[in-house]
Amino acid sequence: MDTTTTSTIPTTTTTQQLFYPLGGSSIDIHPNARWQQNGITVAEGNREDNGTNQLSSPWDLYVDDDQTIYVADTANHRIVEWKWGATSGQVVAGGNGQGSGDHQLSSPLDMIVDKESDSLIISDYANRRVVRWSRRNGTSGETIISNINCLGLTMDENGSLYVVDTGKDEVRRY
Repeated sequence: MDTTTTSTIPTTTTTQQLFYPLGGSSIDIHPNARWQQNGITVAEGNREDNGTNQLSSPWDLYVDDDQTIYVADTANHRIVEWKWGATSGQVVAGGNGQGSGDHQLSSPLDMIVDKESDSLIISDYANRRVVRWSRRNGTSGETIISNINCLGLTMDENGSLYVVDTGKDEVRRY
């Protein structure tokens, strides 16, 4: 008696999807990418303080297409721009002391560049607001969302703004 066994092994296709933190870039990173173990300082490194070559409690950053780095300099209540290769930054939002005026920030935690309006969208955490700050004449910001505990934000390719609201434990799309 001959016995024939037929075995069918299902084919499994695995798709790897990379998720980026809020404000992170959407570039494709090869799954086998490796980085140097010792990075180089590209912004600050001159002890904690409030000079344009110093940061105090930097919280988050955004890198634009020109490799310009925007840093949420949280304890200095400002956003600092560092051009590629610069030895000091330039204050582009806030920097007028902690406060709730249109020209002030209070513990900014995150920011993105809105290319459409050529402005920064900033999570002004302690003021419980999200502000838009022009990159052309950055003397003051405009509150675009108020009464929100915004911990982070990002924008998709369609221009929708996504905001983490820790007060309501949710993510909102605008």
